[in-house]
Amino acid sequence: MSKENIIQNKSYEFALKIIKVYKDLKFNKKEYDLSRQLLRSGTSIGSNIEEGIGGQSKKDFIAKFQIALKEARETHYWCRLLTDSEILDNQVGKDLINNCEELIKIPTSILKSSKL
Repeated sequence: MSKENIIQNKSYEFALKIIKVYKDLKFNKKEYDLSRQLLRSGTSIGSNIEEGIGGQSKKDFIAKFQIALKEARETHYWCRLLTDSEILDNQVGKDLINNCEELIKIPTSILKSSKL
């Protein structure tokens, strides 16, 4: 039985939330451009974490986690922009922003300890 991987699970759950928000923005609010940016960066976090976990070397692991961190920061930007422009419901936006901040903190901590 494998040990639970918190960042892997959180990034996957976050991607599912992002997909739901994307669908709502695209189909109900007819917002196509910003929602597509949010979908791309928000789902990329988890895919890069998965790649990092399966990396062939420590260098590969660090590189993928750095990309995941950059994508999390970009997603944070899009969540803030969509919330502050009132395209995204305020509570939904705040929840995504909080989740995103977690997805910035965890890889940052992992990268700091990995580079020692």
